[in-house]
Amino acid sequence: MRAHRYRVKGRVQGVGFRYFTYRAARSLAVKGWVRNLGNGDVEIHAEGDPTSVSEFQSRIESGPPLARVSEIEVESATAEDAEDFLIRHS
Repeated sequence: MRAHRYRVKGRVQGVGFRYFTYRAARSLAVKGWVRNLGNGDVEIHAEGDPTSVSEFQSRIESGPPLARVSEIEVESATAEDAEDFLIRHS
């Protein structure tokens, strides 16, 4: 099991980034959550097998067509034993 916390910067709010992230996570059996932050960034917690988490990271580095990812901060995280992947609204 691998768990990472991501902070995605750039034009990532108002462009469907959370829903793109949700679909990517679900297709790869990655668990966790995504939420918008007040400063315009998006925060993601993702956990799953190492191959799936690696592929998930590759997908969020580009994001959906209208997004412009300028930077992603990645740090190791403690697994939260999430049962699904959720879009958080706060």
